[in-house]
Amino acid sequence: MTLARTVARVALGSIMVGAGVAHLTTQRQEFRAQVPSWFPVDEDLVVLGSGVVEVGLGAAFVALPRHQRTVGALLAAFYVVIFPGNVAQYVEGTDAFGLDTDAKRLVRLFFQPVLVAWALWAGRVLPARGSRRSRRG
Repeated sequence: MTLARTVARVALGSIMVGAGVAHLTTQRQEFRAQVPSWFPVDEDLVVLGSGVVEVGLGAAFVALPRHQRTVGALLAAFYVVIFPGNVAQYVEGTDAFGLDTDAKRLVRLFFQPVLVAWALWAGRVLPARGSRRSRRG
């Protein structure tokens, strides 16, 4: 089970670094389209800031295995914080990243909890399936 979590951690961290770099470079316009119209901060600043956070969290998840629990929890929290942007994309009918129908945008919403669970599991915040942790009182 240790190898599976390590692979999951490195994979998710690598994906996050790639997504963060895309925020800062080639996919900047697409990410700007996902910032909710009601959000009171300049959309480009949001995209740049979230890109930097994604690179940092992703790199930390890969390079700092001794801190995987902390980084996994922070990564899960990040996914929760950005979820309203995904909901806004659905509600506002914004096209970005090939999500050009309400059905596609709706399906995407169900992947955010998967990312939260992935970060928590790979970061060893959630126990392995079937494991029992003893409680010390």
